[in-house]
Amino acid sequence: MISRKNKPHQVTLGDRVIVTQGLSRNFWLDLYHACMTASWPNFFAAVGGIFLLMNALFAVLYFLGDQAVTNVSPAGIVGLFFFSVETLATVGYGDMHPQTLYGHVVATIEIFTGTMSIAVITGVMFARFSRPRARIISSRHPVVLPWDGKTTLMIRAANARQNVIVDASAKLRLILAEVTVEGVPIRRLHDLKLVRDQHPILLLGWNIMHVIDESSPMYGHNAETLAAADAGLILTIDGLDETTAQTMQSRFMYTHESMRWNHRYVDMTVVDEDGGSYMDFAKFHDVVPL
Repeated sequence: MISRKNKPHQVTLGDRVIVTQGLSRNFWLDLYHACMTASWPNFFAAVGGIFLLMNALFAVLYFLGDQAVTNVSPAGIVGLFFFSVETLATVGYGDMHPQTLYGHVVATIEIFTGTMSIAVITGVMFARFSRPRARIISSRHPVVLPWDGKTTLMIRAANARQNVIVDASAKLRLILAEVTVEGVPIRRLHDLKLVRDQHPILLLGWNIMHVIDESSPMYGHNAETLAAADAGLILTIDGLDETTAQTMQSRFMYTHESMRWNHRYVDMTVVDEDGGSYMDFAKFHDVVPL
């Protein structure tokens, strides 16, 4: 039987789902990562739940004292809860206040807890808001087609935010299921050399190309052999966002099933009678056979 500490965990790599187990997972040691990766609704729900729980706990502590707080309104645990809210937030309207040593000690602990909580939540909120988010997109289907007389693998990418990304760079890697000389099955990464691996100003689009020649790890492969090797592609694009001066990075993964052989991308650019250029990004993912 698997303990909660070592319960299975799903890892998603592109379209591939891998279940891992046997690793110790400690939520409290990885609390910052959990806060950064949680969705906004879950994050606010967690913060709100902790806020209510802490105030309820301190309200009970005040209630256990002998008239620890004076002028409690409304009387009872509800009034102490609202007093706790005021104290934890360091608001202190002045109507309700501690009147015993026990009440002052609990209030001191609560004020310290509230100050630390505000500092931590403010830091996490700032980190979440200031975290750079790239809006680089890539086509759903890599295509293989003749280009300049050479068989070429091509992936279309674009900057959906349409601001300037300076010195963008791209790396493309091929994953193949292979067997070593000793007969050990492995999944091996192969770097694919790009025709151009850098773009000085990524503003609109970028066709990322790899020539399949004798030096290419894809040489001699076709759709059937790549399927037999359970092939996949990993594309990473990064660069410096000119607006925020932060590094942007995007990762895309493709299976062999998403590749389109002897296809090309639909042209998105249209030039009108007056010489004006238009780009229709509704056609960004469209491919057609040669």
